[in-house]
Amino acid sequence: MSVHEMPSPVRTRFFSTGTKILFAIMAVGLLTYVYRLIVGLGAVTNLDDQYPWGIWIAIDVATGVALAAGGFTTAALADIFHRDKYHAIVRPALLTALLGYTFVVIGLLADLGRYYNVWHPVLPSMWQGNSVLFEVGLCVMVYLTVLYIEFLPIVVERFKGRVAFPGMLSVLNKIIESFLIIADRTLRRVTSLFIIAGVVLSCLHQSSLGTLMVIAPTKMHPLWYSPISPLMFLLSAVAVGFPMVIFESILSSRSFKLKPETRLLSSIARYTPVLLGVYLFIKLGDLTLRDAWPYLTEFSFQSIMFMIEIGVGVIVPMIMLAGSKYRKSVGGLFTAASMVIFGVLLNRINVFLVAYQPLYSEKTYFPSVYEILLTAGLIAALILVYRAMVIVFPVISMPVEKPEVDNGEPQLKVNYQE
Repeated sequence: MSVHEMPSPVRTRFFSTGTKILFAIMAVGLLTYVYRLIVGLGAVTNLDDQYPWGIWIAIDVATGVALAAGGFTTAALADIFHRDKYHAIVRPALLTALLGYTFVVIGLLADLGRYYNVWHPVLPSMWQGNSVLFEVGLCVMVYLTVLYIEFLPIVVERFKGRVAFPGMLSVLNKIIESFLIIADRTLRRVTSLFIIAGVVLSCLHQSSLGTLMVIAPTKMHPLWYSPISPLMFLLSAVAVGFPMVIFESILSSRSFKLKPETRLLSSIARYTPVLLGVYLFIKLGDLTLRDAWPYLTEFSFQSIMFMIEIGVGVIVPMIMLAGSKYRKSVGGLFTAASMVIFGVLLNRINVFLVAYQPLYSEKTYFPSVYEILLTAGLIAALILVYRAMVIVFPVISMPVEKPEVDNGEPQLKVNYQE
């Protein structure tokens, strides 16, 4: 009897010791979130006129958007470049991107002073074509919509043929089934268009996040200020896309007691050294053209943070993944992927916090307890929602035995591991 894999809901308990801890963290973060919306930014953050942004922008938004890049990079590889063998990891990557962008928006609402005006960019009368933030906001709104549309086929697949309302509601069964069948046929025809749109939109706003600091040359440390920051942000997001897929896949496998997709993850890891190499080459070339190398010899806090970012986040994982030894090891893959993720996280913190130097600052910014609690709460909530989604919907590929014949009909048996 042959065994292959197909996306299936993971059959496991939702509640565990880990999820209970995450629930506690999420509850504290939710209370902090509500408190911030009621009393305002000044009461819960250490932000002021000199430091108008903190970790909610550097981590919750800028880093969150970058780490969600696995969705569009994996979709592009599997569906645009037709590397069909990677379809098994497209759905988890799509879900990670979907939840990542959703929580980026939730985090952004906390950081906006007048969060109740967040809907303004949807009105053409309020558009401002000269604003980078307008372009970022519009692209994120549209791309988030695209991600939900891309996820719809998974929802349809989950419920098609399984609608069975009891009692008086049974009259709706045929209507809903017909709707699901039509939706399935329609989505199959247009999904490729939305995948292409998603890749284009991702490239636009990933690069635009780097444009935000281009307008502040006198307030940025020379190691990070560059007129090609948009390109650097885009390249770093593309480079972290596959490591984020590897990181998420290995953690999910361990959490749900499944066998890791080592063969696929090892294969997809081969692209990472090339992408990191391109990023490093352009980064070092930019430093050379701007004569910024002397700033590294200062051994200041900024120069040390820059060396950690490049050394730990780029050079070491690039060397590790260039050899087959680490690519064929689950531990090696996870370590290298974690380093790349750490490098991108540190880059966003460096750009928005470490490199930023207000002209007339009287103190150094450090996040308040409320800022840290809210960020931790959002991360915990994202993990919990991801766990719930893969338990309900066919996202993760599971081993399936085929075919068995029962009364002339082939039967598929999913091999779950408790």
